[in-house]
Amino acid sequence: MNFQNDATKVPPRILCIGLPVRDLTFRVNVPARGSKENATHFDEICGGNALNAAIGIVRLGGRASICGPMGDSRETSSRYIFDKLAQEGIETNHLIHMPDLVTPISAIMIDDTGERTIVTFRDPELWKVKLPPTELLLEDCAAILTESRCAPFCTELCAEAVKRGIPVVVDVDRAMSMREGLLTASSHLVFSSEPLQQTADVTDDGQALQKLAKLTPSFLAGTRGPQGTIWLNEKGGLEETPAFPVHTVDTLGAGDVFHGAFALAITEKQELRQALRFASAAAALKCTRFGGAYAAPQRAEVEAFLGEHADARPA
Repeated sequence: MNFQNDATKVPPRILCIGLPVRDLTFRVNVPARGSKENATHFDEICGGNALNAAIGIVRLGGRASICGPMGDSRETSSRYIFDKLAQEGIETNHLIHMPDLVTPISAIMIDDTGERTIVTFRDPELWKVKLPPTELLLEDCAAILTESRCAPFCTELCAEAVKRGIPVVVDVDRAMSMREGLLTASSHLVFSSEPLQQTADVTDDGQALQKLAKLTPSFLAGTRGPQGTIWLNEKGGLEETPAFPVHTVDTLGAGDVFHGAFALAITEKQELRQALRFASAAAALKCTRFGGAYAAPQRAEVEAFLGEHADARPA
């Protein structure tokens, strides 16, 4: 598949499919089981992979709309998230309220190294959502970015998008079945390292990518945090895009910002190496400050950062 042609003249609209989450974040030394600990900082923000990616996309100059299930329209979390998305300029007309259900909520502990520990409640009934009509969702859609966990309700839409030549980027942060429909109902599959190895049942990232390449024509990559991104080029060869070394204070949302930046770069027809470097820079900058995806950088910051690290290109 080749989505790397003619430059886009207007900011592309990326449809982000996922489950919005209300995040309660605590800066704290993660306590041992059965003990107590006082947090040094608390914040309440919006979260969820797709929502975080949408924030990153808008900050970088793209347009983002979010689609997926939420709790009852009368609940506090639902109203809170809608207000925050409006402030970010993210389109919300494709979010679906599920009567009598609760919007997902997370308790997140961020330690002194910036690493996060997350506990999330998602009502299983949310997966019974029925998305709006395909024609409505794909109108003026330059790309889809979806969470792999949304496969039960988005695979058919993604397959239709690919058929129409619309890029579909899948953020895979959970192990997938080797028969999963999104393996082929996509153009780009970006795994985290652990689910990549679990999906392929291989303990080496490169070997896992090569095994999955036999099952899908999609672009395949594995993100490995500070170790950078490993991916397969158009000839099936392994390549690596290094991560930028930064002082990390908060990794929450960094992977989502990476996926959002990568999806935006694809719609802008950036060459794959450039797109991965752009995404890596956006994620690195996010890690240097607190606030989850709300710490995502502006476009000018990323471009300046890339200029400062012009010599740090992959070999």
